[in-house]
Amino acid sequence: MNYYLDCLKTKYFCFSGRARRKEYWMFALVNFVITLVLGFIDQKFTGGILQFVYGIAVLLPCLGVCVRRLHDIGKTGWWLLICLVPIVGPIVFLVFMCLDSKPGTNEYGPNPKGL
Repeated sequence: MNYYLDCLKTKYFCFSGRARRKEYWMFALVNFVITLVLGFIDQKFTGGILQFVYGIAVLLPCLGVCVRRLHDIGKTGWWLLICLVPIVGPIVFLVFMCLDSKPGTNEYGPNPKGL
């Protein structure tokens, strides 16, 4: 939960630096659970507005953590656009998100693992 809150509070509009796998996947997990809960509430009570508002609110932090994660493996943030390629793009992106950090310092900053 700390990684999720950190992405929302201190790194809301941060596209520089690096993000560990743990930071990315914890953000994705908490975001997924909140979206499921809001989807259930929307279906029962509100008609879809909560999920829409939440999606707009977390769009920039989500893009930021994705770009920082790509930086961590030594790729530029423009690789995020690979998701636009049908079928293959999301698979390549998923593989990128699962790769381990590049050891040492790269052009995007020091390794967040401290290695």
